[in-house]
Amino acid sequence: MRVRTPVSGRLTPMSRAEHTPIEGRQPATSTWVLAAIVLVAMLIGGNFTALKFALDHADPFLIAAMRTVIGGSFLVGFALLRGETFPTDRVVLGRIFVVGFSITTVSSGLLVFGTSKVAAGFASLISSTMPLFTAVLSLLLLQSKLSRIGVIGLIVGFGGTAVLASPALDGDATLVGAVSLLFSALAWSFGTVFMKWRDFSQVSPVMLVGVQLLMSACMLLPFALVVEGAGGTDWSLGLFVPLLYAAIPANAVTFALMATVVRRATPTQAAGTAYLIPLFGVFFGWLIRDERLGLTELLGGALVVVGVTIVVNAAARPST
Repeated sequence: MRVRTPVSGRLTPMSRAEHTPIEGRQPATSTWVLAAIVLVAMLIGGNFTALKFALDHADPFLIAAMRTVIGGSFLVGFALLRGETFPTDRVVLGRIFVVGFSITTVSSGLLVFGTSKVAAGFASLISSTMPLFTAVLSLLLLQSKLSRIGVIGLIVGFGGTAVLASPALDGDATLVGAVSLLFSALAWSFGTVFMKWRDFSQVSPVMLVGVQLLMSACMLLPFALVVEGAGGTDWSLGLFVPLLYAAIPANAVTFALMATVVRRATPTQAAGTAYLIPLFGVFFGWLIRDERLGLTELLGGALVVVGVTIVVNAAARPST
C-alpha cells in the first residue's frame, strides 16, 4: 500500500517496506537474522581498532579518502557484475550526493579524525549516539512521533553522552576527538533521515552506497592531499591490511548484510546493531590494543546503550 509522506506529501511506494518485513520472508526471529545482526555489529565494532592501526601509518583524512575509493569501487563493481546500471538521472544523483556528503564524506572524515585523537573503545561509545540524533532529526524533518518512554530514552542517552565526554573537557586533544565523533554521528544521522525523506527506489541499495562512496572520494581525496599531503605516509602492509578491513568488511560487507536484515527483520531487530557496536568496539580495543576504559567511560557508555535501546523500541511500537 502506498503511504503519503508527512513532509513532501508525495506517494512513496517504499514507505511500507521501511516499517514491516517483506511478505513471504522468513520470520524475524530466525537464527540467521540474529547471526547477521551480531556479525554486522562485530565487523563495525572492529573498525575502530583497525583504524587505530592504520593511523599509525597515515593521516586521518587520507585514510578516510582511501576507504571511500576502495569501498566504492568494490560496491559499484559488484553491482555492475550483477547486471545493474549506473544511475544517470540528475535528481537521483543529486540526492545520492546529499547522502554521500553527509555520511561518507563529512561523517566518515570526522570519524577517522576523531578516532585518531581517542581510544578505539571510547570512539565506538561516542559513535553509538547516532540513533539518538536520528530520533531527534526524525521528529524535526519527518514529523514522526515519539512516546513518553521514547523521550525518556533520549534524555538517558544524551545524559550518557555528557557523562562519556566529561573526562575530555580538559581542553586537550581528547576533547577535539570527542566533539568530532559527535558531529560525525550527527552527520550520519542526517543522511539516514534524508534517505527516508526522499525517494531512492530507482537505485538498488548496493549501487546507492557505491556511488555515494565514489562521490565522497572525489571530495575527500583532493582535500586530504591539500591539507595533509602524502609525504609522511608509510605505504606498507601495516597500512593496507587495516585499511582493507575498514574499507570492505567494515564498510561494503556490513552494508550488504544490513540490506538483507532490513528486508527480513523488524526495525527493532535491525536497529539492534546500534547498541551492539560499542560493546564490540570496547572489547576489540581491550583485546588487541590493550586499551583500558575508566568507570566514567563505562558508566556513560552503559547509559547511551540503555537510552538507544529505549528509543529504538519506543519508535518501533505502533502509535495508539
